[in-house]
Amino acid sequence: MSGGGPRYEPFEQKQVEPESFLLDVRKEKIDRVVEQRTRTFTVVLDRLEDSFNMAAVLRTCEAMGVQEVHIVINPEAPFLPNSRVAQGCDKWLDVKQYKTFAECREHLKSRGFALYASAIREGAASLYSLRFDSKIAIIFGNERYGVSEEVLAGVDGTFWIPMRGFSQSVNISAAASACISRAIAWREEHLGKVGDLTPEEAQALRERFYVLAVKQRKRIFKGKQP
Repeated sequence: MSGGGPRYEPFEQKQVEPESFLLDVRKEKIDRVVEQRTRTFTVVLDRLEDSFNMAAVLRTCEAMGVQEVHIVINPEAPFLPNSRVAQGCDKWLDVKQYKTFAECREHLKSRGFALYASAIREGAASLYSLRFDSKIAIIFGNERYGVSEEVLAGVDGTFWIPMRGFSQSVNISAAASACISRAIAWREEHLGKVGDLTPEEAQALRERFYVLAVKQRKRIFKGKQP
């Protein structure tokens, strides 16, 4: 007995929309997240080597609404965030990797970003003096050596986190968390909001998140994977 035929065509041609698999409360959550996402404030990680730190920064970025994270790969330590720490947060992010800082810088500069590196050096500005009302990328360096000389030569400025105790340095993941929280709080206080996606960007991200929120997405949406 042969298969197929006209009786099967409506089923075969019917397109399944991701939102049909989601409860309204889940779609509302996604909509709120998208509304608070930013692509004009971003984070660059320069040659990190610890998988815990990699994951911790990604998780902070996702939690605070930072959509993009840029990675300058350490040739001696592949970018492999600890999955137990990340807890899948990376699937919601745009994580872009580069072989060199020059590639990363060129990409961000072409989009109008100002670049500031975290570094304790003469002339560095206090984190609390920075403004976050334009496109800005903040850069964090290697756990042992900090940002590279190439980074220092190619940024628009450097900044440091003022500290009040005997300790004058913190772990990279803690530093990133403090700086990201400061930037997001500054925007909310001075601009009245954090999210800044265009309507087109918001719709594209919403559709992508709808697919990602479906547990059986790989089986259901074979040709619609983000």
